[in-house]
Amino acid sequence: MKCVCVFAGSSPGSQPAYREVAEELGRVLAARQLGLVYGGARVGLMGVVADAVLASRGQAIGVIPTALVAKEIAHNGLTDLRVVGSMHERKAVMADLADAFIALPGGWGTLEEFFEVLTWGQLGLHRKPCGLLNARGYFDGLLSFVGHSIGEGFVKPECRSMISVADSPGDLLDQLASYEPPVIEKWIDRLST
Repeated sequence: MKCVCVFAGSSPGSQPAYREVAEELGRVLAARQLGLVYGGARVGLMGVVADAVLASRGQAIGVIPTALVAKEIAHNGLTDLRVVGSMHERKAVMADLADAFIALPGGWGTLEEFFEVLTWGQLGLHRKPCGLLNARGYFDGLLSFVGHSIGEGFVKPECRSMISVADSPGDLLDQLASYEPPVIEKWIDRLST
């Protein structure tokens, strides 16, 4: 594992603990010499984690669509800022650069990005680990819903192991580093998508 993609809110959230865990994640990534790839913004938890990586002398790559650069939210102090044409291209570039994925607390976009890469893993398009940094139990309700989805027969039980969960960055990164993907029948290949 050399580079971790972090999905995070463009808002800092209502609790100081969210900012604190984003800062800690940035410091731990840099200390472990893991590069950060993320959505390229300077605002919210996205900006917090990037600033913490940079302050700790780590590498931070941002990927941002032109439409968001125009709104002046691009982080101009990054190691590398890649401007792309669309949200779809943004997600594809981030996924290609990353060896693992972490979701910090966030809103619709964070959840959508996380579940997209998780779905790609289920479909066999990658074998990269995916984890939730569960600060203040932020994802507890979501994890309960995942259990409900399994119980109702919409998600295979073996797919639950595809989501690593921890409340500290170090613990989550340790889980991601030792991740072994479950054996799931491959539905399609990357060229089919």
